[in-house]
Amino acid sequence: MIKVEMLSTGDEVLHGQIVDTNAAWLADLLFQQGLPMTSRFTVGDKMESLVEALQTRSEAADVLIVNGGLGPTSDDLSAQAAAKACGVELALHEEWLANMEAWFASRGRVMAASNRKQAEIPVGAELIDNPVGTACGFAVELNGCWIFFTPGVPSEFKVMVEQQILPRLKTRFSVPEAPLCLRLTTFGRGESDLAAELEPLALPEGVVMGYRSSMPIIEIKLTGPASQRVAMEQVWQQVRLQLAECTIFEGTEGLPALLARELKTRTLQLAVSEQFTAGLLQWQLASAEVPLSRGEILPAMQEDLETQASRTQAFAREQGAALAISTGALDEMEIALALHTPDATWAQRVKFNNARHNLKTRQEVVAMMAMNMLRHWLHGSEVSTGHGWIDVVETVKM
Repeated sequence: MIKVEMLSTGDEVLHGQIVDTNAAWLADLLFQQGLPMTSRFTVGDKMESLVEALQTRSEAADVLIVNGGLGPTSDDLSAQAAAKACGVELALHEEWLANMEAWFASRGRVMAASNRKQAEIPVGAELIDNPVGTACGFAVELNGCWIFFTPGVPSEFKVMVEQQILPRLKTRFSVPEAPLCLRLTTFGRGESDLAAELEPLALPEGVVMGYRSSMPIIEIKLTGPASQRVAMEQVWQQVRLQLAECTIFEGTEGLPALLARELKTRTLQLAVSEQFTAGLLQWQLASAEVPLSRGEILPAMQEDLETQASRTQAFAREQGAALAISTGALDEMEIALALHTPDATWAQRVKFNNARHNLKTRQEVVAMMAMNMLRHWLHGSEVSTGHGWIDVVETVKM
């Protein structure tokens, strides 16, 4: 197997001042391409540390993708470190310099002198085009390792990996068929509870069951070689059956995207009224392009279930929407949610059994419950249901 590693650079990444989204994105992309990342490392903005990391990792990996440190400032040291590690000098790439000057001129700006260093790459390096930014990338070989240097700006990094680096890797290496990864996402049950239920399943050789917890959801993944597809799909059918009650979607689509697709197919519009969720529900739905009517955010108010159900019903009529969702106020660990549909209006009051969750987590849980009520109605199942550590204490149907 090809050993592909990533080296992220920068003090801000090393010290946790920014989240390294590039690393997560690259790991997922490489996995999908049949080139799973074997290791990833982070190093700060010190020349000695950078050179040492390049020399050490080049002795272990077949491919090393270095991210960051190609900017115009004094702490951008990747090109100098690469030259030092390879025992060569930096050389000005005249064609890239002209490209940069044209880039600035096309925007009515004069290129600063400091940007000139972005056209300096190690002697003998292969230039890697950056069609969306000023920092070119480049590739060198060290200790038999092919090292690619890329800018840290995510939009530039992603384009360069997809358009420049992946094609080069597929040309040089025999890339195996991508592994198969089956996913479903659950809501309302704990990770240990799910693991206890799935652990007795016999898995085919080379296949692993994985769990990713991201409150309030838990993703189940079955991963293995493509050659085991038939056996994996048989196991996956058992997983589906055992987790049917708490599954909210399969694959990577996401619940808001699933709702958007189904509401568009049925030409249904949704109105949203929020108290406790304070706009979070509307934002999640709008981000997925759910067909929405006007939304509203109301101050917390005390109302019984019948009142909230009637208010949700009236709000749908006012907006000319076939559907409406409302979230009420949190009161002593209890909260009410309502869903109006062409069939009926449902309202339920639920109680959190776990007091340790913070405000943000509880808001996300309530938003998920509201969307899940709509999903249940769309799929013809019971709208008012509990979710493990969340109890339904009262329901109304009008």
